[in-house]
Formats: sequence, C-alpha cells, structure tokens
Amino acid sequence: MDDEVFEKLVTEALDSLPAQFAAKMENVGVTVEDAPTYYQMRKLGLSPRSLLFGLYQGVPQTKRGNYGGVLPDKITIFKFPILAVCRTEEDVRAKVRDTVIHEIGHHFGLSDEQLK
Repeated sequence: MDDEVFEKLVTEALDSLPAQFAAKMENVGVTVEDAPTYYQMRKLGLSPRSLLFGLYQGVPQTKRGNYGGVLPDKITIFKFPILAVCRTEEDVRAKVRDTVIHEIGHHFGLSDEQLK
C-alpha cells in the first residue's frame, strides 16, 4: 500500500471521530511514519522485533496544569507494523482506526489498561 492511500485511511479514521471528541482534541498533531525508531522502541522497553502500531507523545489532557507555550502533542501511526499484520485493505482500515482511537485515548488521559 502506498503512502497516499495509507494516509487517507488515517484521515478517514480521524474524520470518523464523534464530534464531541474531535472538538476536544487540543494541541495535538497526527503523523504517519514507516516504523518506530530504535530510540522510541528502547524508550518504551520494547524489543526491536516488537510491533508498535502507534505512539502518543505529549502531556495528556488530564495532566495539564499550567499548560501553554508548548509544542503540540504528537500521535504517530506506524505504517509497516500495521501492514505486517493485515491481509486486506479492509483489515488495514480497521487496524488504522483502532490504532488512531487508541492513541487519542492516551491524549485524553486513558491508560493502556483502560483502553483494552
């Protein structure tokens, strides 16, 4: 799957968010990368062979106090790990949507356990 099609699926996932959630996303950007870096994997305590589909980097809304003048939070969706576990474009679409929603959950302060 080429980058343009994959990025379109990420955009579709974002556009499918209920309005009440989309309106509350503050100071966060969503990007697509081919794969996580060695540093990202190491920082998360993951082996280089682990599959990481997405990553939230920032200050969750529930932990923001005096919050201003900071760089935007960042959600990264990783293309190659998602493609590695999907067989069809519909599988990719579903995995991208699940990953986007999961990472947005972190933006709103939810833990991995709460998101399961």
